[in-house]
Amino acid sequence: MSDIYRSDAGARLLRERYLKELEFWPVENERLHVPTPEGETFVIASGPATAPPLVLLHGSGGNSTQWLDRISDLATRFRVYVVDVIGEPGLSAPSRPPLRSDKYAVWLDAVLDFLELERVSIMAISFGGWLALDYATRRPERVRRLALSCPAGVGRAKKGFLVKAILLNLLGRRGRRMSVAGVLGPGLSTLEPAVVTRVIEQVQLVSRNFRFRPGDVPVFGDDVLRELTMPVHVLVGAQDVMFDAGETKRRLEAAAPHATVRLLPGVGHFVPARPDEELEFLTSAEQGERHA
Repeated sequence: MSDIYRSDAGARLLRERYLKELEFWPVENERLHVPTPEGETFVIASGPATAPPLVLLHGSGGNSTQWLDRISDLATRFRVYVVDVIGEPGLSAPSRPPLRSDKYAVWLDAVLDFLELERVSIMAISFGGWLALDYATRRPERVRRLALSCPAGVGRAKKGFLVKAILLNLLGRRGRRMSVAGVLGPGLSTLEPAVVTRVIEQVQLVSRNFRFRPGDVPVFGDDVLRELTMPVHVLVGAQDVMFDAGETKRRLEAAAPHATVRLLPGVGHFVPARPDEELEFLTSAEQGERHA
């Protein structure tokens, strides 16, 4: 059994659930198993082969199904490569190299090299945002644009929600549901009730069977963030209980003045999709392109 799962049965359950959800991938796709120094990495490629490349990186405890509701729009404009992050409950290797090393950048180098991609735009969520920032600051020549939602590693991590979550979990099923909803935030209310239920149940299933990475995600220093020379567009929820959204906005704007950082009222760690805004950023040739 891999150490990232709580049991062999839990690992099988999450894998089976993931494979079943992949049956509903809404667009034609190619599924690739990419060799890397950290082990095999699973990638789903969708969209026209000649379109500009876009890499998607999901958040902690997730996999490529986090993009199911967005892939149709993105694949009309891009050749989209949806990557299962290593060490997460997807189909990639369980490897978890130290976050303070360059090994994640070397891993992504191997993925892009195998796909024959010299330079890409990256869209990412939460921990995926940390990976994107780490890569963009180490390999700025390979990143055309960054579109991030509530990225880790910029604003300080908050701890208060953990105490509240523990107390709510003592209340049984209803309390556990309230705990997950509280972490994700009020942005959930923009989804259909059936979708909200499915999201919460999936988070609970993962929490019961998967071991999240221990410890805090490293925070990038100002000198590192100043390496973000490419156009950057960031959405952060003003009511994020996991990371200090205001600090994320202040630090990114100070270190990368060309970045656009939007603090969204009435939104927590889960940021509802804003396809028009994100597509406009990803496809524009605005003046900020000179920073790339």
